[in-house]
Amino acid sequence: MVDIISRKSGPRREDVEARRTINRNWPTISRLADQISSGGYSRSRKALADANKTPEPLQSNLHIVGGSSKELEAEPMVRVSMNNRVIVMDVRSGKQLQYLGALRFQGQQKYFALATSGNDFFATVDDETEQKLADLDGVVIESDDVQDKFIQVIKNRLDL
Repeated sequence: MVDIISRKSGPRREDVEARRTINRNWPTISRLADQISSGGYSRSRKALADANKTPEPLQSNLHIVGGSSKELEAEPMVRVSMNNRVIVMDVRSGKQLQYLGALRFQGQQKYFALATSGNDFFATVDDETEQKLADLDGVVIESDDVQDKFIQVIKNRLDL
């Protein structure tokens, strides 16, 4: 005797019964999922529903007429950042204008390393700045007062 097994079109009887059981018990499953995830399940479902919504167009029309006729010029300032980078930044916007180097440590001694390829920097200063600050490369910074005076010397040399 030969049994012929063929694929039946449509879902299997077990799958239909499992889907029916899940649909019947969905409120309980959802409540348990929320209980286990401290409400994260419902929040994720709501976030998905919100993401699938198409945004409504704005009802108001904005017209910007005119504007500032003069362009604000950068107001440079030399600063040592929290991670010991010595930079020239714009006071108004806070953007970095130029990277000068870093304060590095050798043992307990802090010193200035000018951003040159000789000091293993990828982003180096331009030639003019390098000539103005070349003799400051390797200067030891012993205290905060010395650091403030050092910054003042850099400002004077760069005419800031």
